[in-house]
Amino acid sequence: MKPEEREQKLRAVAQEIIACKACVLHQRRRKAVPGDGSMHADLMFIGEGPGQYEDEQGLPFVGKSGQYLDELLRMVGLNRQEVFITNVVKCRPPNNRDPLPNEIEACKSYLDRQIELINPILIATLGRYSMARYFPNGKITQIHGRPKFDNGRIYYPLFHPAAVLRNPDLRPAMEADFRRMIDLVKEAKSKPAPSDPQPEKKDEDPPTPPKQLSLF
Repeated sequence: MKPEEREQKLRAVAQEIIACKACVLHQRRRKAVPGDGSMHADLMFIGEGPGQYEDEQGLPFVGKSGQYLDELLRMVGLNRQEVFITNVVKCRPPNNRDPLPNEIEACKSYLDRQIELINPILIATLGRYSMARYFPNGKITQIHGRPKFDNGRIYYPLFHPAAVLRNPDLRPAMEADFRRMIDLVKEAKSKPAPSDPQPEKKDEDPPTPPKQLSLF
């Protein structure tokens, strides 16, 4: 797919999200939050849902959690224009409550299409609801920083930045997980792309020997 076509499709998904009325969350939103970042991102972050500041600005992770996420990105030499950041639900749940299963399901096709179009090397989950997409029985305290490799992609569970801000004792683990995450992306990019398999040769009838041409 050409870059301009991919960009057009991503913008179309964002416009669908902005106009979406598939669940009750649209009733109280100020702005839907499709996501933000590079369509060429190797690294994609998926959080849980927008909060107050995200609802006001239409951008993901712009409050205190977002400031801490920016700090972590700077620590590993990145910024948010080089990654893609989104959530499992695209509208703010009332009073920042947890997203409900039907709300997550209503947004699933949008998120699936964003992942397909961006095609990141690594998806980092932030919080238990995004983690549950790829680690349904996982506990973040046990599996944080442990990658899962599936279909040529890396899935990587991280603490939610808000949890680290509430519990500063988690900072060393979060920073170590971030550094390892970048190493995994670099390692994946350094591997040669698999070559196309050669078609199997089918059994064929032996070639007919060429006829000897007569000189007379």
